[in-house]
Amino acid sequence: MGATALVSHGFLRQNAREEVVKQAELMMETATATRTYTSQQVKPLLESRQEHATRFLPQTVPAFAAVNTFNYLRKNYPEYSYREATLNPTNLADRAVDWEADIINYFRNHPEEKILIGERDTPTGRSLYLGKPMVAVNSCMPCHSTPEAAPATMIASYGRDHGFGWKQNEIVASQIVSVPMIVPEQIADRAFGTLLAALAATSLLTLIIIDAALYFMVIRPVGQLAHMADRISKGELDVPELPVKGADEISALTGSFNRMYLSLVKAIRMLED
Repeated sequence: MGATALVSHGFLRQNAREEVVKQAELMMETATATRTYTSQQVKPLLESRQEHATRFLPQTVPAFAAVNTFNYLRKNYPEYSYREATLNPTNLADRAVDWEADIINYFRNHPEEKILIGERDTPTGRSLYLGKPMVAVNSCMPCHSTPEAAPATMIASYGRDHGFGWKQNEIVASQIVSVPMIVPEQIADRAFGTLLAALAATSLLTLIIIDAALYFMVIRPVGQLAHMADRISKGELDVPELPVKGADEISALTGSFNRMYLSLVKAIRMLED
């Protein structure tokens, strides 16, 4: 059990980490799908409304839709967080902090990379993160090329000092899903506890079965042989033979003992005659 626990603990930790990463990937794909739906379905619909001409509607922004949708998802997964960290955002709340900027610059320096998984230290402990690059596409240019090309309602809401100068096909941001390392550790610890309980129960059951088999197959037959030998040594010659069942070593010993007993009885009776 000790050796199994030692080997399995690290395996379970790694397996739990991979499980959390897969969940993070699924959540990120959900956010990406929300962005696409907003861009292709919601934005054209809202832009056709008269209200759009007089007031900027953040619901037309894919990033706004993705982040808010994820916030609803967090009600069931509060440990996970989602960011669309941007080096030069329109909404300053989306500005990348130092470690997020490092992820974006990593993708800029390694354009062939499509995903980055890592860990970092936070004030509350280690955190696991999953990042994917975000590229400025053609649909981004009307709002992020120059202040003159941007909608006047957007300028009125966010100003003209940031969020511009994007170049098409340039990596400008990163989707980042973060989760504390305590989450996979708790998953691994629960699985480890279940495994140890199963090992303990299996070991106990195996021990009981082995003890029972040892008693009925070895101890009890040998005890019967010892009892019969004791009676014979006291002169009892009418002791019934022990039944021989099976072909194992104990059965062979019992058969040999019966033959020896019969030979002894015959020899004693011959002497008496």
